[in-house]
Amino acid sequence: MEKLEKYRNFVEKVITKYAQFKPCHGDIEVQVIFDRERDRYLLVHVGWDNKHRVRRCVLQMDIKDGKIWLQQDNTEIGMANEFLELGVPKEDIVLAFYSPYIRQFTDFAVS
Repeated sequence: MEKLEKYRNFVEKVITKYAQFKPCHGDIEVQVIFDRERDRYLLVHVGWDNKHRVRRCVLQMDIKDGKIWLQQDNTEIGMANEFLELGVPKEDIVLAFYSPYIRQFTDFAVS
């Protein structure tokens, strides 16, 4: 349970950090969604850029089976690097945006 709580705090810390960066154009709202009951975490942009609707998932992460699953990562640095800097071992980070076949060739967890 201690590890789960630590990972929840890490995920929330990283998402909160990136939520501070508002898109430089358009009327875009930055939404942070934390579901600790189901361990689902999101950072989304919604709004309008001139006449164009914006609905973009910037970050989506889950915590499953004691691992952080990176479902979506639209950042330049890469969330895996953020978690490595916080001390999360590679075997506890799943690059879920890659297929299981591709994941086997990374240094991170397959599942």
